[in-house]
Amino acid sequence: MSGIYLHIPFCKKACHYCDFHFSTSLKNKEPLLKALAQEIILRANEFKNKKVETIYFGGGTPSILEVDEIKNIIKMIRENYEVVQFPEITLEANPDDLTDDKIKELVRTEINRLSIGVQSFGDKELLMMNRAHSSQEVKQCLQTATQYFDNITIDLMYGIPGLSNEEWKQNIQQALDFGISHISSYALTVEEGTALDNFIKKGKYPAIDESLAAQHFDILVDTLIQAGFDHYEISNFGKPNFYSKHNTSYWLGKWYLGFGPSAHSFKGTVRSWNVANNAKYIKSLSENNLPFTQETLTIKDQYNEYIMTGLRTIWGVSLEKISQDYGLKTRTFLEKQIQPFLENGTLSLKQHQLKTTQKGKFLADGIASELFWV
Repeated sequence: MSGIYLHIPFCKKACHYCDFHFSTSLKNKEPLLKALAQEIILRANEFKNKKVETIYFGGGTPSILEVDEIKNIIKMIRENYEVVQFPEITLEANPDDLTDDKIKELVRTEINRLSIGVQSFGDKELLMMNRAHSSQEVKQCLQTATQYFDNITIDLMYGIPGLSNEEWKQNIQQALDFGISHISSYALTVEEGTALDNFIKKGKYPAIDESLAAQHFDILVDTLIQAGFDHYEISNFGKPNFYSKHNTSYWLGKWYLGFGPSAHSFKGTVRSWNVANNAKYIKSLSENNLPFTQETLTIKDQYNEYIMTGLRTIWGVSLEKISQDYGLKTRTFLEKQIQPFLENGTLSLKQHQLKTTQKGKFLADGIASELFWV
């Protein structure tokens, strides 16, 4: 099985923390969608013997598209790829786009999963992040969406300066009160070159407090586990049968194709990424040229990626797979590197499966970097 990701690079506003590729101008929307359709056609041979199990509209803000535009993209994929009978098809959406009428339109399409960028139920935090929606729009959106869609995930952001532990608990509880079955939650981070980075450097906004983020993370984990969620990936919590199939395919090393400017693709030992420029993307595909750069992953690269993704998930890292795919020498190296983390209780090793403990989850990326083969 494999997946398809579609990067729709348009947003109403630029969030202060975001460093993804997007444009707030829609003037090139029509030619870009035409180029996207051409890329879908040109790359069909890459998945000639693969079945598509998941389709994911990301961005940017794909909910900015008209419903007919979304339907046409799905139709184009079905015409050029072998898609399973009931694929998971996710649409990332902002609450302000999901009006009652649009939700009712979407439920008549093949979209069967909504990923709603709530980020916070508090207007103070939404204003600080420069989000396009208000807390009232969040509540109205979720009230309607939960009536029409069973499979909904929301994004929540923690570690926001000034957000108290009690306010963070209220954020989580409001999500639970709507009966949400999946939550993706990320610490606010400062990416170089973003507006947030500039504000902090100029003293207009307080610096990120990692100890606050760690407190929020512990609250998040404890609350959601008590509410019946599985903490199946560091940033992702799902009730049974509501894990993200698409994102899980990334973490388990399945193949995926990414269409659209800046989108990444992965095919076993080959990774590629499209040009992160709308004009160049459109021009290249108008000339029937694929605008991507490609690299072949070395054994070291493959091992490092497996360590990074494995330690973030409940499936962990299999030492037997390490031996089989990367050799006994690599396994011996790993067994030596993990000893300090086994001793301090941030990693556990049972039946040849290496996993982060509750104590180590928040530190997973740092631990993984210490285990890399360099």
